[in-house]
Amino acid sequence: MFIFEAKRIIIVILGALINALALNFFFIHADVYASGFTGMAQLLSTVFSTFFNIHFISTGIWLLLLNIPVGILGWYKVGKHFTIYSALSVLTTTLFLEIIPITSFSEDIMLNAVFGGVLGGFGIGITLKWGASTGGSDILAMVISRMKDKPIGGYLMIINGIIIFFAGLLNRPENALYTLLALYVSTRVIDGIHTRHEKVTAMIVTKKTDELQHAIHQRVVRGITILPARGAYTKEDKSMLVVVITRYELYDLERIINEVDPAAFTNIVQTTGVFGFFRKDD
Repeated sequence: MFIFEAKRIIIVILGALINALALNFFFIHADVYASGFTGMAQLLSTVFSTFFNIHFISTGIWLLLLNIPVGILGWYKVGKHFTIYSALSVLTTTLFLEIIPITSFSEDIMLNAVFGGVLGGFGIGITLKWGASTGGSDILAMVISRMKDKPIGGYLMIINGIIIFFAGLLNRPENALYTLLALYVSTRVIDGIHTRHEKVTAMIVTKKTDELQHAIHQRVVRGITILPARGAYTKEDKSMLVVVITRYELYDLERIINEVDPAAFTNIVQTTGVFGFFRKDD
């Protein structure tokens, strides 16, 4: 358990380092903006340095300030474990942004957008894969998803839409287009490493039906449908647990299955829509 958590901490810190490299090596110098609260931090840094001549509040500091109220919300509404690792990601990203110098490898804004998007997407992807987040919009989306079970894509699109609009307003109009390109590239990279789908369906074939159902209900607030199943080769009677979860709960589900029944067969598929009851009653 200690080794597993140590690996998780290392991955979260590595993801923060990669995010900071994407910003300081590609995005900031080219005036291309990242997604979510990171992009908002870039915007605030640009506004205060350009219009108010305030340069001492850097992108890293703004990122930390923006995440403080969201972190408090996540602590009470999402869970302490998830919020702690998300806070670690934000803190280490801020630290790396402060100590890594802003450098330009190319004056080509498209190269900066593409390579920054690839690096940023990779950093976010591995962080999500190990059950944490980069804070900000991810925590807000998880709170909304758990409280109202409403699609979170619209809220994230509003945040990113604001970033794209001001990227063109504060700089040249083409900066908005390159910011959109960077967001697209980072999303595709995240898709390849983890998932950006709002909801997924897990179909779990197991012999340990009751133990696995109990373990899932202890950690994941979702309903489960149990269907009878039979192995075609072994002819053994089993059960198939079907559960719809958000992408933020995928790591917890994977960990539960590995702890309770490592021999279980699990298939994860994209869910385009959910009707009826999504949460289980407390």
